[in-house]
Amino acid sequence: MNDFSTPNLRTSQAFTMFSYVNFVVAATMMAGGIYFLDATFPAKGFYAMAALMLVSATVGITKALRDREESDRLHNKLEEARTERLLAEVSQSR
Repeated sequence: MNDFSTPNLRTSQAFTMFSYVNFVVAATMMAGGIYFLDATFPAKGFYAMAALMLVSATVGITKALRDREESDRLHNKLEEARTERLLAEVSQSR
């Protein structure tokens, strides 16, 4: 069932593939930059852990924002259904 009040928010397959390739290239460049960095092993480990934490935090923020958006969308649908029911009851009583 396609509800016209909610837009279809699917991304294209090309954009999805671009996002995966972009992530792989960025991760490879970061790993190469850390590997060839003229620094001690503990400093390289620090930068590697910071890069992994940055990716992890980005995924967590993205998930939290998506979950909040889905929750708001569901809440709005419930409120709209309640309003429609209330309006139907009032119009039937007249």
